[in-house]
Amino acid sequence: MSDCPFCPIPAPVIKEWGVGNPVVAFTPLNPVTPGHVLIVPRQHVATFAEDPALSGEVMRYAAMWVRDMQADANVITSIGSDATQTVPHLHVHIVPRRPGDGLHLPWTGQDR
Repeated sequence: MSDCPFCPIPAPVIKEWGVGNPVVAFTPLNPVTPGHVLIVPRQHVATFAEDPALSGEVMRYAAMWVRDMQADANVITSIGSDATQTVPHLHVHIVPRRPGDGLHLPWTGQDR
């Protein structure tokens, strides 16, 4: 999709998975905690519900990321604008959590 900000995967890519690297991890523009990453398929899929097989692969890699970081985390994806999805491209937020990090859910529009 030509106007999708995630289709030209933002650099730098932190990790790539799968044959031909179809899923990547990168830091969002405004991370809400240190270590916050997005797990995103290179293929344009608007929402988590659009392609269950691809969504399953993205979640598999998200789970591997969380397992490897060995920390508490929120794993979040949103489907549609009413659910706070602002970029119409499937993506999963991995938000590491620490005591006193000041992050309260929902985390849109919050003060730090």
